[in-house]
Amino acid sequence: MKAVFEALEQLYKKVLFGAPLDRDSHDYISHLNPTLAEQDCSEAASSECSDLQGAQDTPQLPAVNVCLKRSTQMSSARELTLLQLTVMRVMITRILSLETESPAKEQYRHMILILLKSSEVDLKLICMFQDSDKLLSHMAAKCLALLLYFQLKEKMTLSNSWIAFCHKSLSEYSGSDKVAHCLWTLTVVVKEIFKDTSSQKAEILKQFLAPFDTVLEEFYSSFFSQQFEKLQDASKTINSLTCFLELLELLIASRIHLKLHFTCQRLLFLKPSCVLRVITWPVQAFVKRKCIIFIKKCLLWKVGEDLCGGSLPAFVPPDPHLDGDMLALANAVLQSVDLGLLRTLSVHGKRSYFGGDVIQPGCEPAPGPDHVILRAASLLILKSLEIKFQHCTSANEMKVDLQRFMSELLTFVKPHLQPSLTSHNPCEWLSKVFIEQDDDMLEAANVSLGIYRKVTRDYKTTESLAQGERTWNQHTHENGYNPHCIFLFFLRNIGFDSTVLLDFLISSETCFLEYFVKYLKLLQKDWDNYFTICKSFAVTESKDSLTICSCSHSLSQDKSHNQKEPGHLAPLRNHRNAHTQVPEAAESSPEPLSPAVMAKETQTTLQTKDLDSSKAPWSLVDYDSSEDSEVESPDQYLASSKQISFHQEAMMKIQATDKKNEIKKECSLEPPSRILVPKELTAPFSVDCDTASTSIIYEVGISHRTVKCFQELQGAVSRLQKKNLFPYNPTALLKLLKHIEAIYNKDMNPL
Repeated sequence: MKAVFEALEQLYKKVLFGAPLDRDSHDYISHLNPTLAEQDCSEAASSECSDLQGAQDTPQLPAVNVCLKRSTQMSSARELTLLQLTVMRVMITRILSLETESPAKEQYRHMILILLKSSEVDLKLICMFQDSDKLLSHMAAKCLALLLYFQLKEKMTLSNSWIAFCHKSLSEYSGSDKVAHCLWTLTVVVKEIFKDTSSQKAEILKQFLAPFDTVLEEFYSSFFSQQFEKLQDASKTINSLTCFLELLELLIASRIHLKLHFTCQRLLFLKPSCVLRVITWPVQAFVKRKCIIFIKKCLLWKVGEDLCGGSLPAFVPPDPHLDGDMLALANAVLQSVDLGLLRTLSVHGKRSYFGGDVIQPGCEPAPGPDHVILRAASLLILKSLEIKFQHCTSANEMKVDLQRFMSELLTFVKPHLQPSLTSHNPCEWLSKVFIEQDDDMLEAANVSLGIYRKVTRDYKTTESLAQGERTWNQHTHENGYNPHCIFLFFLRNIGFDSTVLLDFLISSETCFLEYFVKYLKLLQKDWDNYFTICKSFAVTESKDSLTICSCSHSLSQDKSHNQKEPGHLAPLRNHRNAHTQVPEAAESSPEPLSPAVMAKETQTTLQTKDLDSSKAPWSLVDYDSSEDSEVESPDQYLASSKQISFHQEAMMKIQATDKKNEIKKECSLEPPSRILVPKELTAPFSVDCDTASTSIIYEVGISHRTVKCFQELQGAVSRLQKKNLFPYNPTALLKLLKHIEAIYNKDMNPL
């Protein structure tokens, strides 16, 4: 055995560095082939030791020596087998690697082919699945998965032993470890196929899934139909469940990213209630969390992002079942909520971490709910409603569903929010639930905006407007999906900082670009409602402050000290989100001008000179091709951009002569033009803190800060576009921002 160890160690070192072999391949085969006989001898030796010790009243020296000898043999056999599996795994990895040189790769490939054809190594690895040694069984499964992938790459027929083992394990499910190992091995092979950089991975996956399509469908039905409470060994079932959910996610991802349409890829959509039923099982929190996150990914069509890079291929053939499958899943989620899913879903107690809920002593987290489950459950309901409404034509039905399910959702999340939601604006729930997760927060805001646009459009076309806009707006507030409130809470959380918006626009990790463009288009058409909401938003903000008098007193002080910021911005300093630190540079603003000067300058600075977008490297999104792009035709923008600020031109010429000023101008986000401040804000403040005047201050202050943030963003994007540093063509986005600024200035100066 010592000679075998030495030969394997030498082989391992060569393979590890990708070096060519100095001996014939056949010389290594006998050492590399796992020997089950030694395993059987080890088990027999263990049994023999027990018999020897049990047969004697007092331990005798010969018996002890025999047991020690047998134990040493068992340990040596185990180490030898682990070394053999490790060498095989590294060798296959080297074969698949592009960095391995051709001579060495061909030698390794020749050895594996001989091993597969002559020694039935796959059957031996399957037998190791049942070993009580967890490390040995895991290594065997990992090695077998790589061997199967190697066979697929070599266009070899899959092992009959492996196919028979899978069919037997999945069709005769009994809660044993065989099922978990089978599912885990299937998952690893699919992952390896996804990692393949060649153009043939769709064909490889098709060859691999073909023998298991029917048996996976049968296993899906039988596995989820069992009664968990009556199981004797729940741990094995949970192991199989986690493995199966991971495999299902990969199968759905292959449906999205590859040109395949197997039945096993649609199992969740054909019988969605099966997986949803797991959430009601009496299992650990991490199992429920895994199920909820899995369904959330499926609804958002984001399965397999870590393997597929998060982006769809350039061309995906049409999926004839896609719309129906998504609708079936959405309806199943809503039906489960109707049956009390949220009322039975607990987010209290110990939170789960990394697949378990056991926390080491001294590492206990602060008490609180599991926000991962809160976010996932919230997105489940929002996305399900959006999908259902896409196929719904009755405005009244949508209104009833919205009220019912949003009421259920708000009842579910409210007790877990700290601080609790204020009664005057339930729309704040979204920013509180998703404050720790940017991608989910923007996804939820985008879905909520889609619901609002769909329901509002259908409601206005099918229902009489005699009920009034006020009643409809109240409905959106009460059910927490008013898009203007959601956006204002988002801006407040980031301190109205345009640099944060710029980061979101540049990053591809969230759907902010899509959401922002949709919201700007809505804002153009719904400006009056937005301005009314600003008033109500500002009044509630002022009520939540310590005193209005202290705000106006602070305002007077700020106005008397160098007048560094407009008066209507000072009260807002007391109302930032507690979690957001706003730089002082973002707070500063130009000195207030008299109404006459402001009106004159505003008329000449509404629009800046259109920038040449032909130098932009590529366009990420064609905004003008969206569903309501007709509202921003080029003529509308050109009509409002006939004048150029003479002040701006003069400043640009001055700064061009000074290098330092030029650098400062490029780095600063402060735009050269000014936003009109209404006349009321230039009047002195009353010592009696008049409520009406304070409301005007807050109302215009919030709308001013919003548009000022947009203007700063517009300036930053324009400068980046000039230098070809912006990742896509932002011309349409800049037009939207300019149009919002023009609407605001026109509203502030109707004459």
